[in-house]
Amino acid sequence: MSTIKHICVLSNSLPLSRKTELLLQEKLDEYRFSWSKQLEVDTDLIICIGGDGSFLKTMHDLSFPTTPVVSVNTGHLGFFSEVTPDQIDLLLQKIHDNRYIIETINPLSAKVDLEKNIQALLAINEVVVKSSRCKPIHLKITVNNQLIQTFSGDGILVSTSTGSTAYSYSAGGSIVDPSLEVLQITPLAPINTNAYRCFTSSVIFPPNATIRIMPEREPESYVMISADGIEQPQTSFKEINISLSNQAIYMLRLNQHDFWNKVITKFL
Repeated sequence: MSTIKHICVLSNSLPLSRKTELLLQEKLDEYRFSWSKQLEVDTDLIICIGGDGSFLKTMHDLSFPTTPVVSVNTGHLGFFSEVTPDQIDLLLQKIHDNRYIIETINPLSAKVDLEKNIQALLAINEVVVKSSRCKPIHLKITVNNQLIQTFSGDGILVSTSTGSTAYSYSAGGSIVDPSLEVLQITPLAPINTNAYRCFTSSVIFPPNATIRIMPEREPESYVMISADGIEQPQTSFKEINISLSNQAIYMLRLNQHDFWNKVITKFL
C-alpha cells in the first residue's frame, strides 16, 4: 500500500460543506499532508465533501478517476460516505498510519447507438431509458441477444448492485448486497395489455450479461437517457447496450464496508 501524501479536496457549495472544507484544510496542514482544490498528476487521494449526489457528480466531472476517493457526508443518506465532519481527525489519522482498505466498484458501461454516432457513458448507480415526453415508451429488451420482453411504460432502469439502494429501490427494485456483482433491470410503471406483456418486478442477471434496449419502431426521436441522474435527450435513438465496465473507481474505507448496517440505519 503506497503512502498518501498529496490530497485533492472537493466540496459542494452548501454552507455545512464549506465549513467542513475549511476544517479539513486546517487538519490537513496539522497532519502535514499537501493538498489542492483540483486533481493533479501527483494526487494520491480525493476527499469529496457533500452527499451522494455530490459524490456522483464529482466522479462524472472527473471522468471516473483511478485515484482513490473518500467521501465526507454533509448530505442526507450518505451511502457512499465513509465519515461525517466530526470524524475528520479519525480519517486523517488512519490515512497517516496507512490503516485503511481500498474497495473496488465497477460501474455500468453504456454505448448509445445514434444514427450518426455512438456515445459512450459510464454510471455507478444506474442507466435509465425513458421517453422525453409525457407518454409511454415502447421498447424491446434483449439479454445476450435473447429477447426478454417487449416493454411499454415509463421506461427501463438498469442498475448495479451498488445502485440497488438508489433510484432502483425507489422504483420497487430489490436491494442487492454489493458483494454480489449483478445487473438488475427494473421496469418503470409498466403497462400490461394484450399487446405488451411486461415484467412488473425487477429481474437479476449475472455480471457477464449484455443488456440491449431498442425502440420497438426505429429510430425513436424522443428518448431521454440518464446516467446517475444526469439526463441526456437523444434524437434518432437506435439502441443502447449496457454491461459492467472493466473500468473501476476505488473507494477508501477505514474498515470493511458495513453495507447492511447502512441499509438498516438509513431505510428501516
